[in-house]
Amino acid sequence: MSIRLRLALQFGSILAVTLLLFTLVIYFATQQSRRELFTQSLFKRTLVVGHAYVAGQNDRENAGEEASYRQYLRQLYRTLPAEQGRVYDAQDRLVFREGQGAAKPAPPAWLAEVRRTGRAVLEPETNYHETVGLLYHDAQLGPLVVVASSIDEDSRQQLSGLRQLLALGFLVAVVAAGAGSWFFAGRALRPLRRMVREVDGITATDLSQRLTRAGETTDEIGLLTQRFNRLLDRLEAAFVGQRTFVRDASHELRTPLTALIGELEVSLLQAERPPAEYRRVLQSTLDSARQLNSLTNGLLQIARASDDPSQVPMTDVRLDELLLLAHEQLLRRHPTCRVDLDFGEAESFTVHGNEALLLSAVLNVLDNACKFSKDAGGTVTATLAHSRKQLSLLVADEGPGLTEADLQQVFVPFFRAASARAVPGHGIGLPLTARIMALHGGTVRVESEPGNGTQVWLEWPVPS
Repeated sequence: MSIRLRLALQFGSILAVTLLLFTLVIYFATQQSRRELFTQSLFKRTLVVGHAYVAGQNDRENAGEEASYRQYLRQLYRTLPAEQGRVYDAQDRLVFREGQGAAKPAPPAWLAEVRRTGRAVLEPETNYHETVGLLYHDAQLGPLVVVASSIDEDSRQQLSGLRQLLALGFLVAVVAAGAGSWFFAGRALRPLRRMVREVDGITATDLSQRLTRAGETTDEIGLLTQRFNRLLDRLEAAFVGQRTFVRDASHELRTPLTALIGELEVSLLQAERPPAEYRRVLQSTLDSARQLNSLTNGLLQIARASDDPSQVPMTDVRLDELLLLAHEQLLRRHPTCRVDLDFGEAESFTVHGNEALLLSAVLNVLDNACKFSKDAGGTVTATLAHSRKQLSLLVADEGPGLTEADLQQVFVPFFRAASARAVPGHGIGLPLTARIMALHGGTVRVESEPGNGTQVWLEWPVPS
């Protein structure tokens, strides 16, 4: 079922139920009101019958008045359909009856209720027929029960017309609401249909297309278009970054492979070579293989650091102990590098993360600092600090520094600054560190000036 049809049905159903309830309320309220008016009219009839009966009984010897009394009652009963009037004496005996048709005897229990309450309506009544009773007091005749009954023919006709009118109005309103719902749902969903057509035209080979926005709308469709365009921006950037990464990785892998193949091919050109030459070829091949291994490990670490954070095992890691472990491994790589460690005055440097990845991030920063400080003979300083909001590790070297243009590219994989071309490496240390820190909710900041060294901050949020 389409959204348009579902919206039209839902809106139409709500409106139909509302109209039905409103129609029923109108009908039953009108029916109750007319019944109350008819009941009051019958009670007035009982008063007239009571007055006329008492007057007739008091002047019974006057035959002329008796005849006029009967004529008056007959004229009175012609005003309501099937109207009847009865009078019961104190012993519940029927002493007077006037009207059209045969009358059912009043139940004794109901007559007793009339004498007790003063007035009552005989229930239940059907087919718009109603009977009421009134207690009438006379000094000579005693307490009399006057009963009046009739059929509310006017209400029957009026309510029948009202039912037809309400039913017709209900059907017309439901049809109009359904058509209107279908039309306006189509208009509301028109931007979505346009979005579907535009999305169908976006492919992996061309992510530059964007969804069009109808003006500066801030409704849900406009916000969805805006969010989807931002998603396309991120996807395009990711695809471009992926292509660049694959291209650069292929180039970096090709360089040691080319050197390795070249050395092996040259060594095979001559049948016999001195042992020293074979040793040199093997050493060069080993260096190229180590370079390939280092590059491959770096690429695997970048892939691992790009994983879903929920899939990476996390534990509590002490940064001071991690820094000591990284310092130990660093000295194996660079025995002549001088590294000063400063743990500050904080008692705890615990973060929640993956120890192996965090060790790789810290070691990459320290390794870069040592490589760039080696020729200058400077000292590398690693300082742990603790504040209310974050934990930080500052690694500062005394190397040649970076230009402002180089600082904008330091987190791009395989980027090598002009001052770093002579230093061994592949340009994946800082990008890998940045991804590891992002995986742990942290950040990396780099500040540098040419000739004044480089400072790198690794910052983690304080665990709650």
